[in-house]
Amino acid sequence: MSGPSLDDVTDSPDELDDETAEELVEEAAEVQDMTGEVCPYPQVEAKKAIQQLDEGELLVQETDHVPSTENVPRAVDDAADARVWRSGNGLYRIYLWKQ
Repeated sequence: MSGPSLDDVTDSPDELDDETAEELVEEAAEVQDMTGEVCPYPQVEAKKAIQQLDEGELLVQETDHVPSTENVPRAVDDAADARVWRSGNGLYRIYLWKQ
């Protein structure tokens, strides 16, 4: 018998498929490299960047810190709509559309 999966114990935003994730990163107004950074730094940087964007613009954060996939979307809450992409090799992208 196996234990719960990561999806069973996390509250992550909906995930994007690989093709959509690549297309969107090219359209992003800003891409932040947060690899190697831990919370709360990614949340702080996301909040600052979202404030500078116009409604509908996209901010992408690249991270290798799994808790950021939950904490960053929660930190920007009503200011952005969030989706997450998992590479399968430990890299994640958090896509945040300013509301």
